[in-house]
Amino acid sequence: MDLPAAEIYLSNRQLSARYHVHHLTPRRWVRDDPTFPRPVKLTPGCTRWRLSEIEAWEAAKAKTAA
Repeated sequence: MDLPAAEIYLSNRQLSARYHVHHLTPRRWVRDDPTFPRPVKLTPGCTRWRLSEIEAWEAAKAKTAA
């Protein structure tokens, strides 16, 4: 039986490093861009983005840019 791959979660600081933007920018993108993935609250005070959703968003943006 195949087990599902473990999900990787990114913080807003990891996202900001990925895109070379200020660490608050991913939160602004959530507010202003309806296509940007929504974060997931893992525990109180711990909000993260699923890497799989971020990669899917990047792929969709690349597809529309081409």
